[in-house]
Amino acid sequence: MPRITEIEYHEDSSRRFAALLDSPWHVFLDSGRFGGEIGRFDILAAEPYATLTTRGDETEIRTRRGVERSQDDPLALLARLLGAPSPRPVELPRHLPFAGGAIGYFAYDLGRRFERLPVIARDDVGVPDAAIGLYDWAVIVDHAERRAWLVGAGRDERTFYEWDRLVERLSPAEAPERAIGGFAVTSSVRSSFDAESYRAAFERVKAHIRAGDCYQVNLTRRFDADVTGPSWPAYLQLRRLSPAPFSAYLGLPELDVLSSSPERFLKVTGRRVETKPIKGTRPRSADPERDAALAAELRASAKDRAENVMIVDLLRNDLGRVCEAGSVAVEKLFDVESFANVHHLVSTVVGRLRADRHPLDLVRAAFPGGSITGAPKVRAMEIIEALEPERRGVYCGCIGYVGFDGDMDLNIAIRTLVRRADRLFAWAGGGVVWDSVAEAEYQEGLDKATALLAVLGAPSFT
Repeated sequence: MPRITEIEYHEDSSRRFAALLDSPWHVFLDSGRFGGEIGRFDILAAEPYATLTTRGDETEIRTRRGVERSQDDPLALLARLLGAPSPRPVELPRHLPFAGGAIGYFAYDLGRRFERLPVIARDDVGVPDAAIGLYDWAVIVDHAERRAWLVGAGRDERTFYEWDRLVERLSPAEAPERAIGGFAVTSSVRSSFDAESYRAAFERVKAHIRAGDCYQVNLTRRFDADVTGPSWPAYLQLRRLSPAPFSAYLGLPELDVLSSSPERFLKVTGRRVETKPIKGTRPRSADPERDAALAAELRASAKDRAENVMIVDLLRNDLGRVCEAGSVAVEKLFDVESFANVHHLVSTVVGRLRADRHPLDLVRAAFPGGSITGAPKVRAMEIIEALEPERRGVYCGCIGYVGFDGDMDLNIAIRTLVRRADRLFAWAGGGVVWDSVAEAEYQEGLDKATALLAVLGAPSFT
């Protein structure tokens, strides 16, 4: 039987999450809501009872009983471990987004399991293609109701045995700041492209477009620097600089993931499907009039609207593979949404998942997200592989949860830093189309990377 205990609410969930930083596989799905109006729910968890780690053709499944290895489709493996979606028990409020299940990431390069792609870019970071934990308990924070709960699904016998300890650990009378050793950047910031090499890659994309190979390609630039100390303080800096509704911090055995993503990839509630692709960006301005003018310029831009509708059409096709016939529709087109550093042009596509399909079938059908590849998707990915010097890894994959009840919410892992050993990596890119201008696309990437570069110790970069 499931269990739920209400615990004390704190506006800033990062202070509560500090109690989990020493626990294995600690994860924080962060709505960005602390002193502002951004998201609603935060999800905090640790100590999964099973983990799946995929590299290439092999997935390692680790439980207390031991380790198994499989070459089966990792999404099918995860679906089997989750079991068939089951209605949420009445003990657990239906409005809470998560009541146990899978949390983690699918890296961009997991797409190699679903599409045949060339192998050209260097895999110099070497992160797993997927890292997922199965969590029997989690803290759910509802910032709208200003309430918080510890929920347990009861699939792991240890959960209820340790319940009172968990409640005490996660609900102190005051949530104290935890003393953490300092994070520091110890080198200059390196980049995969300088202005000249970016222009060369950009011109090759334009040549592909002129030849009719593709309509749009997302071209990305990578940054990295050497670092010391724990990653958590860097995430706290990132969320202050760039709060976003689909943020996340994952503290995993091989890497840390620090994301301030503004973009939802896929959401499933019941059988309702939603995706919210972003295409079109303008920087924010401290001058209110200038800021409003930039937003209006974005809303009216024929180029940005054309880019956006290309990806909307691509996603309509992806969703149509697994949704009921006639259910896929564009609910909103060309909304302007404003974030800490940029304005974005956002559309919303919805559908109804077929009764014979699992939410993870939707992931397979749409992965990776079209907004960060281009159109047609597979040809764009082939071009990306040839032009970007290094593999993307976690960047442009997705982060989020898949519940035991079948509900799912995944971001697009943009505005994301990845810590591997003593190096911290960041990426920024944008869609190149027929009428793109190299200098404008190069600058757009820097606008998107403002907060990431600040964490890397480079407030500005040329």
